[in-house]
Order: sequence, then C-alpha cells, then structure tokens
Amino acid sequence: MTPDLFEEGAKRLAARQEKVQGNTESGGRAAGFSRIGTPGEVDVTHGRILYLEDVSVSFDGFKAINQLSLDIAPGELRCIIGPNGAGKTTMMDIITGKTRPNSGTVFFGSTIDLLRHNEPEIAALGIGRKFQKPTVFEQLSVFENLELALKTHKGVKSSMFFKLDSAQKDRLAEVLHTIHLAESVTRMAGNLSHGQKQWLEIGMLLMQDPKLLLLDEPVAGMTDEETARTAELFLTLKGKHSLMVVEHDMSFIRTISDIVTVLCDGSVLAQGTLDEVQADERVIEVYLGR
Repeated sequence: MTPDLFEEGAKRLAARQEKVQGNTESGGRAAGFSRIGTPGEVDVTHGRILYLEDVSVSFDGFKAINQLSLDIAPGELRCIIGPNGAGKTTMMDIITGKTRPNSGTVFFGSTIDLLRHNEPEIAALGIGRKFQKPTVFEQLSVFENLELALKTHKGVKSSMFFKLDSAQKDRLAEVLHTIHLAESVTRMAGNLSHGQKQWLEIGMLLMQDPKLLLLDEPVAGMTDEETARTAELFLTLKGKHSLMVVEHDMSFIRTISDIVTVLCDGSVLAQGTLDEVQADERVIEVYLGR
C-alpha cells in the first residue's frame, strides 16, 4: 500500500467515525500515513497500531464480517462487545492470519500489511493472542512455562545448553510479579486455579514482548476475586501494550474500559464509553431484541 492510499484510507476512516459514537485514544484525528518505516518495525507515528478498513469475509455465502472498519491507538485498551455471531472471533482470526478476508485492508502500524503474513509471522511481529480456554503446559512449573515462552532459538542444541542471562531473569521476575504468580513460581501449572492458568498464559504472551494483545473472554469462569485481580492486571498492561479485549462481563468492562466498540452482523454498530453505547437504542435493540 502506498502512502497516498494510506492517506486516503485515513480520511475515509475519519469521515466514517463521525457517524459512530466516540473516538479512539488518538482523538479521532486523521492519521498521517506518509512516513516510510524500517521493514519489520511497527511504525506508530501516525497514531494507530492497528488499522482495519472495509474488511469483509464470507463463509458459504454468510457474511461473517461486513465492511468492518476500526482502529486502535498505541497503548490503548479497547473492549469489544456484541451478541453471539457478531463477528468478534472472526475479526481476531483475520488480525492473526488464521482467516483471510475476501476484501479490505489490515495494517499493523502504517507499514506492515498483515494480509501478506501467515500466523507464525504475525506472532513474531508482535501480536499475541489468548483464547478463552487457557493453554499452558500443565506438567511443567510456572517458571518453566514462562522460560519456554522466552524469545530464544528453539533448536535441540540451543535448548540443551540454554541458560537464562541476567536480563532474562529480570524479565521473568517482572512478569511473575505482573501476573500475580511470584509466590507460585515452583507450582505445577496443572495445580493452578482456572484464573491462575489464565494469568500464566497471559504471562507467557508477555514473555514474547508483544506490542498488541488480543484477549478473548479472559475472565470467563473466574471467581469475583480473580476477575478483580485480572482487571488490575489489564490496567497495569495498558499503555505498555495495546490490548483488544472481547468480553461479555459488563462489570469487568466498566472497570477497565475507556472506549467500547459494539459489533453486530460483522460491522461496527456503535462506539464510545460503556455508558454511551448502553444508552444507544440500536445497541439496546440488538441485545434485548426489541
């Protein structure tokens, strides 16, 4: 995509957002997509780390995503809500390369076209994804799970002689503290509670130093205490990382959100604060079926 096309895309997106409630943390400014960045690096000088425009995908004639356009600012914590079948998971599949759209634009920063990359490449670029069900190595300790997640060469010889250096030890200790598992470092992951397993998986993603985290229903199945601590965790990550959180728990969303995007039928229905979108008659109709 050329800088001119980026500029035109930014103008179209800004015009479309005037019709949608609320703005992103970039304040609704038209992005300047003219800077050519270093290949492989995420250029966020235009004020957006993730940019989707007019994205559509169909499965057997059903439009799961329908001309979806949205953007996320660097360091923003964006909550995504919507009824079942709204396209939330499919949107994440597109961003991470699991699903290819039929049309549209998906950029990571202003220079990285995600549609030109596969899943492993996108993960290596700095986009981490957490699914609803935690996936950890239950027969290994908390420490070993985090150690395995480090960005290191994974060859047999490298693994046999691998030793943490001081920077890696400091990073691991920092992540343990962030995810509330410093006192459980030697515990087997299989013996952790559901909420603790969720935190451990988030920690494994953090060991990869992602720039953008996609989190699918992260507090599903958690106790009230675990949910509250997860909110604290996300607010700690905000600013250091960009987060997209898909969730149904409205009290949790109220605790962590600035901007909420409502998806319906594969496109943005409303956007703004939680109070603003909950007062929107279109959102009320979608959720209550009126």
